[in-house]
Amino acid sequence: MNDSVDSRNLAIGIIILSQSTVGVLGNLSLLSYYVIRCYSECTLKPTDWILTHLIIANSLTILSGGILHTMALFKLKQFFNNFECKLILYVHRLGRCVSVGTTCLLSVFQATIISPSNSCCKNLKAKVPKYTGLCIFFCWVLYMVVNSIFPVYLYSKLNRNNLTIESVFHHCGIIDRSEITGSLYTAFIVIPEVLFSFLMAWSSSSMVLFLHRHKEQTKHIHSSNVSHRKSPESRATQNILALVSTFLTFYTLSSVLQGFIALLSDPSWWLVNIPAIISLCFPTLSPFIVSRASTVPKFCFSWMRN
Repeated sequence: MNDSVDSRNLAIGIIILSQSTVGVLGNLSLLSYYVIRCYSECTLKPTDWILTHLIIANSLTILSGGILHTMALFKLKQFFNNFECKLILYVHRLGRCVSVGTTCLLSVFQATIISPSNSCCKNLKAKVPKYTGLCIFFCWVLYMVVNSIFPVYLYSKLNRNNLTIESVFHHCGIIDRSEITGSLYTAFIVIPEVLFSFLMAWSSSSMVLFLHRHKEQTKHIHSSNVSHRKSPESRATQNILALVSTFLTFYTLSSVLQGFIALLSDPSWWLVNIPAIISLCFPTLSPFIVSRASTVPKFCFSWMRN
């Protein structure tokens, strides 16, 4: 039985390490492009600024998450002391929260920008770009403070007999199952993430509606024109829609699985460990979704095809 468990842990560990490697390389490639572009042009569009911080947040999530899950699966928790464990957990939580916030900001920003001039968002079009930097700064500061209050909060019914990430948290000595901690976690982390998810769903639906109306209005123009190339705004919006849809898909799936773990008194090994892979899917895939935009040179990701 131990050999079977060890082989399964090894398989999950290899998958997570592969995810982390691909995700880090992808995010660093895209981040390098934006840094070079900012240095050469001395400016970036608001969407590029948001994407840059999303890339940074995703990189932190992948690096810290990969370390945490590798520690648990390969029994490497003895390599880190209490402070180092807490620091890694803090970085992981911070990266995930900022990733949620910036993805929501990106979706709402793009929905506002492409909204028709007669919509309810018409007065916000000129103001939104000016406050993008402030919103990003506020997002980082808010979650730095919030996550410093409690580095992590876990579900109270995880099976202690399984080799899971909980064993690492116990080693770090930061498990707190009190009702106060649970209430704080719900108020400052869970509820905002749920609200951000609804905002993303609403803004994404609005963008789909705007694109459909625009397509219907310009159908007669396209029928008389040989060229059917999409506008830069349409391409950017479709890429953001793909990014947000990917986030919502994996975030919802991860939340549902974690909900089952919380409800079950003895969750299966797969149910406990599969969410670790799912949680890294969005930060790993996001740079490749963003790279589909015409503004990103294809050579940034040519290493994946060689």
